[in-house]
Amino acid sequence: MTLTLNWLFWLLGIVLLIVGGMIVMDREHPRRFTAGGFWLLYALIFLVGDLLPAEVVGVLVLAMALIAGLGGVTAAHPKVLALETRMASAKRLGNKLFVPALTIPVITVVLTLAASHLVFGGTPLIDPKNVTLIGFGIGCVIALVIACLITRDSVGQSMKETRRLVDALSWAAVLPQMLGMLGLVFSDAGVGKAVAHVTTSYINMDVRFVAVVVYCVGMALFTIIMGNGFAAFPVMTGGVGVPVLVGVFHVNPAMMAAIGMFSGYCGTLMTPMAANFNMVPAALLELPDKNAVIRVQVPTALGILAANIVLLNVFGF
Repeated sequence: MTLTLNWLFWLLGIVLLIVGGMIVMDREHPRRFTAGGFWLLYALIFLVGDLLPAEVVGVLVLAMALIAGLGGVTAAHPKVLALETRMASAKRLGNKLFVPALTIPVITVVLTLAASHLVFGGTPLIDPKNVTLIGFGIGCVIALVIACLITRDSVGQSMKETRRLVDALSWAAVLPQMLGMLGLVFSDAGVGKAVAHVTTSYINMDVRFVAVVVYCVGMALFTIIMGNGFAAFPVMTGGVGVPVLVGVFHVNPAMMAAIGMFSGYCGTLMTPMAANFNMVPAALLELPDKNAVIRVQVPTALGILAANIVLLNVFGF
């Protein structure tokens, strides 16, 4: 039997189902039915989304957007362990607390490198198409087991903490997936071709350095607008990367893709649209300035973006 992404989707769907149920059952939650319903709909997509018609999944996504847009996904104040108990536990465990977190990347790397050897009877143990993601999921499960052993706590307590964090993150937790899909929608709608037409009509793309700047800066700008580098990538790569950098100047496609995504991440550091990265931390830390995280990150983002342009122009051809 081969492990596929569906196994992880089902596991995540079960977790979301439990989280949604816990919120619905919480009588002290200010929006328990809408907030809980939001996560239950999300769980349904992961559990049986591949069995549903695309139109039905689209309706579910629109329903989630409507619930979030009308303020139905608000955070509550779930019961947590007393501060003294948590401080005592943290003091007792010390640096052991880092073990579960470090377990995830270690397991991911090990399985990614070993996947080609994990073949039994001609059947691979892990789907070769999604080795890294599956390794990441397995790493999370193993980390959970280790965390329970170290803290001497239960999976039930971990679900309570999951509910607390999901409740605090609110709808921003689904932004990466939604914005990633938005990029595919933009690509299918021909936005990439429109970008290519605009850039080639008004910018002199015959100069290689100019084309590199347009691609890298465009990745950052589209990410700022859409909040996610995965959404910007198909637009800029389809509009400028492939037809100009690859087709005309013969750039190394792998390097172009890697540096392009890195440039998109520079945009992530500078936009409130990337709420799960920039707005949620400010809310969790109760910072008076909701844009405080972005203000600190802007100089770093601009410096890295400039470095990306130089790297791609010097080493990409």
